[in-house]
Amino acid sequence: MPMADAIQLIVGLGNPGEKYTATRHNAGFWFLDELTRRHGGSLRSEAKFFGEAGRITVEGRDVHLLKPMTFMNRSGQAVAALANFFKLPTSAILLAHDELDLAPGTARLKRGGGHGGHNGLRDTERALGGRDYLRLRLGIGHPGDARLVTPWVLGKPAADDRVAIEQAIDRAADAMPRLIAGDLERVMNELHAK
Repeated sequence: MPMADAIQLIVGLGNPGEKYTATRHNAGFWFLDELTRRHGGSLRSEAKFFGEAGRITVEGRDVHLLKPMTFMNRSGQAVAALANFFKLPTSAILLAHDELDLAPGTARLKRGGGHGGHNGLRDTERALGGRDYLRLRLGIGHPGDARLVTPWVLGKPAADDRVAIEQAIDRAADAMPRLIAGDLERVMNELHAK
């Protein structure tokens, strides 16, 4: 991965507020919390970025962290505010988010692609004017009926699903130093082999 495409911003998507903390839609927040903890970082409220922001140093590189506090369907407002402020290219952004089309316990990396109906991705794509960001897709499973998707993503996973999601988050967090160092292909192969 050329330096121009090195990850400089990692965003965890979710909804703010206590009632959403343990819901499937907040898997991106869970990932960012784990990454922050592992690398001794901290997040603080930043009004100009419409969220909680911080920095960590991984493999000698400074990486911005962001949890939008705009609610999922306005995530792009926060992502674009931080990216524009630091003049970060879209290709230098990694978004961690819940993924209906993957089973709990699955973590996959993907560059670009459609939003698949995910409101956080849809709004981020709109705000950035493109979709050339990297995505960490954290599987939450599908309820089996499109009419049940909203209560599913806004519901709490069963205990065994939560454990599986946390295991996927751990594997993804383990891989972040290699990803940030520029070894996208190796990290994709590792995560996709599980």
